[in-house]
Amino acid sequence: MHEGHHGIVEKHEKKHSRHNETEVSLFTHYRKWVFPVFLLLTILAALIPGQERLLGLDIAVVPNLLGGAFIFYKTIVATLETRRITAGVLVVIALIGATYIGEYLAAAIVAFMMIAGEFLEEITLEKTRNAVRELVRLVPETALVLRDGQWVELSIDDLSPGDRVLVRSGERIPVDGKVVSGQGSVNQATLTGESMPVDKDIDAPVFVGTLLEAGALEVNVERVGEDSALGRIIQVVYEAQEKKGQTQRVADKFASYFTPVILLLSVVVWFATQDLIRVMSVLVIACPCALVLATPTAVVAAVGNAAKRGVMIKGGAVLELAGKINVLLLDKTGTLTRGQPEIVHVASLTGQSEAQIIAVSAAVEELSEHPISRAVIRYARNMGIAWKPASEFRQVFGVGVQAVVENNHIQVGNRRILDQHSFVNKTDGQRFADEQESRGRTALLVAQGNIIIGGLAVADTIRPRAASAIRRIKEVGVENIIMLTGDNKMVASAIAEQVGITSLRADLLPEDKLQIVSALKAEGKTVGMVGDGINDAPALMLSDVGIAMGAAGTRVAMESAGIALMGDDLEMVSEVLSLSRRTLGIIQQNIWVFAVAVNIVGIVLASGGWLTPIGAAVAHNVSSVFVVLNSARLLTYRMKGQTIRDNQVPHSHGA
Repeated sequence: MHEGHHGIVEKHEKKHSRHNETEVSLFTHYRKWVFPVFLLLTILAALIPGQERLLGLDIAVVPNLLGGAFIFYKTIVATLETRRITAGVLVVIALIGATYIGEYLAAAIVAFMMIAGEFLEEITLEKTRNAVRELVRLVPETALVLRDGQWVELSIDDLSPGDRVLVRSGERIPVDGKVVSGQGSVNQATLTGESMPVDKDIDAPVFVGTLLEAGALEVNVERVGEDSALGRIIQVVYEAQEKKGQTQRVADKFASYFTPVILLLSVVVWFATQDLIRVMSVLVIACPCALVLATPTAVVAAVGNAAKRGVMIKGGAVLELAGKINVLLLDKTGTLTRGQPEIVHVASLTGQSEAQIIAVSAAVEELSEHPISRAVIRYARNMGIAWKPASEFRQVFGVGVQAVVENNHIQVGNRRILDQHSFVNKTDGQRFADEQESRGRTALLVAQGNIIIGGLAVADTIRPRAASAIRRIKEVGVENIIMLTGDNKMVASAIAEQVGITSLRADLLPEDKLQIVSALKAEGKTVGMVGDGINDAPALMLSDVGIAMGAAGTRVAMESAGIALMGDDLEMVSEVLSLSRRTLGIIQQNIWVFAVAVNIVGIVLASGGWLTPIGAAVAHNVSSVFVVLNSARLLTYRMKGQTIRDNQVPHSHGA
C-alpha cells in the first residue's frame, strides 16, 4: 500500500518536529500563545514600582524560573541528541549566572526573548508548511475506480498504478496518470501555475489536485502518493533544510566553535575585572542564536515561496548556487520553443485558396504518423477546413507522402520531390523552399499532378513571452546566456534572434552539451542549465544548477534537476534566479548585520561594563527576532516588475 499525501505530510512533520510526543501534548497549544504572553505579562508586572514590597518577592522570579526551566530542558535534550555543546549551553549558563547574582529580570528577559524568537521562527516555518497543506487539501479523499466492470468509490489510499479512475466535471483529479477515454478542460494552476485551462484528450497527462472544469475523463493511474508530482513537492519542501549550502555549513561549524571561545572569553573577563555582572553580560550578548538561525530560516522561507508557485528547489545548496549563476545554458527545443512542429505559413503558387491547399494536404497527411503530418492536421482542424478521404496512400522515406484525392494525384514533401519529378513550375517551388529555409523553417511543397500548387512552412514555434523571459533573466544579472541545440545553425540563429540571445551553439549531440558544461565549469563559471529534463538529463545533472521545465509529468526531470518548474512558463526561470539572489542577500544581512556585528559590539560593551545583563538580553534576542522577521520577507518576495500571476486556486464544485 502506498503512502497518501496526508501521510507524507504527517511523516515529515513528525520527523522534523522539534518536540517529542510528551512535549507536544504539554506545550503545542499553550506554549505557542499562552506561555510567551504569560512570561511577557509577568515581566511587565516586575517593572511596576513597589511590587516586590507588596508581594514579598520579585515577580521576575516567576518568568525566570518557568522560562529557564523550559530552556534548560530543551538544551539538555539537544545536547544529548547532537552530542556536542550547543548554543543553548551559553544561554543556560547565562540564566544560571544572572539568577545567582540576583538579576532575575535580566534572566527573565533572556528566557522570554529566546522563547518568543523560537515562536516567530515556528510561525515562519508554519507558513511554509501551510502552503503544502493547502495543496494537500485539494486532493480528494475518494475516487471512482473501475472494479469488475463497475465504478465503485474507494479511498485514494487504496489506489495503485494500473487502476482506472473516473473524473467528472467540477471534480479534482486524484492521481497522476494518462487519459484513456473522454475529453475535458483541466485547470492546472495549483500545480504548474498555468492561468489558462488545458484541454485534455486521449494520452494527455493529468496530475493530482488539478481541477476538471468541463468534460469527463477516464484516467489510467500511473503515480500515486509520494511518487506523484505533488508528493515530490511535499518531500522537497520538508527536506529543504537537510541539504545545506556552503554558507549554512560554515555558519553551523562557526557556531559549534563559537561557544567554547565565548566561555573562554568570559573566564578572561572574570580574571581581568572580578566582575560577575560583566561576565554574565558577555555570556548573554554572545549567544550565537542569530547566527544559527540566519541561513535555515531564509532557505525554508524561499523554498516555501517557490513551492506555492509550482517550483521545486531541492534545498539550501541548490538555492545558494542558483543565486551565483553567471552563465545560463538554454536548450532550444522544448524550452525556448514548444517542442512540436506547427504550420506557420501557407503559400499559393497557382491561384488556389489557402483552404484548398490545406484540404488536399490534410487528406494525404491524415494517413501518416509523422509529427509534421500531425501539424498539418492540427492546422486544418483549427481553421475549420474539411477534407475528402484519400486512397492509394504511399510514404516515400526521406521525401514525403502521396495519395489520390478525388481522382487527383497529390504529393506533399520536402524539396527533394523537385529532383524526382518534372514539375512545370519547378522554379516557383525552389524559390519558396529557399525563402522559407533561409528563415530557419522546413519547407513542404504540395503538388497536384505535375504542378506545384502551393507550399507549407513548418517551424517549431517559440513559446509565448520567451523574449521577455530572456530580457528578465538579463535583468536579474545573468549576462552570459547561451542557447544549445542539435538543429542546424540557420534554424538556431533565427530562433536566437527572435528571443534576444546573441550566443549559441548549434549542431550539437547530447555529449557535446556535456563538454560545453564541463568547459565552462573548468573556467570557474557557475553554470545553470535549463532543459525539458528528458534528453537534457545528463547536462542538467552535470551543471551546477539544473533547471527542468514542465517537470510535472517527467520523473526524470525531478530526479536530474536541482530546480524543477512544474509548468512550462519560461519567465519563472527569472523569478527563481531573482529569489535565489535575494535569499543570498537576506542570509548575508542576517549573518553580518544581525549576528556578527551585534555580537562584536555587544561583547566589547559588556566587557567594558557599559552593557548590563538586561541590556545584553534585549540586544541579543532582538537580533534573533530580526533575523527571523528578515527571513520571513522571502515568503512573499516577487521579482520587481514581475507579471507572473500567482496560482489562483479555483473553487471546486464537485470535489
